[in-house]
Order: sequence, then structure tokens, then C-alpha cells
Amino acid sequence: MEAGMAAKAISVTLGEMASHAERHLASGRYASMSEVMRAGLRALDREEAVLDELVRVRVAEALADPRPAMPLDKAFAKVRASIAKT
Repeated sequence: MEAGMAAKAISVTLGEMASHAERHLASGRYASMSEVMRAGLRALDREEAVLDELVRVRVAEALADPRPAMPLDKAFAKVRASIAKT
């Protein structure tokens, strides 16, 4: 927990993810469900930081590209094709 931050209890409904979280807890790697949730949030923060950096890099590359702009419909088609590959 960050220095100076008081613990705050919250209620979270995990639905179908509850058993997934419970498996992580049962693995012995985490001492409490709070630790499982904190680890999940840290992983989400890392993932979002990677995606944010990727967007920044791609935007910078696009802005630096001297070629003429691509029509919007073609750009979206390329994005959809790229997403479909992953």
C-alpha cells in the first residue's frame, strides 16, 4: 500500500471471476483475497501502461510519416485486420 494511504474496505462482486480469484488464493501465493485483488490491479496498471506507450509510439510514428494521409475507412479496415490477427 502507498505510504500514508489508509486501508479502505470495499465490496466487489466478481461473479464468474470469483472462482478464478479463489484459485489464486488457494495456490498459497497470496495470503488474502485483498492481496489477490491488489496483484490483479497492479497487473492491469502494467498492461494499461504498455498499451498507452504503444499508442504514444504509434501516434508519433504516424505524425512523423511524410506519406499522404490514409482515408478513414481504409485506416479502420487496417486496424480491424490487425486486431483480428491477435
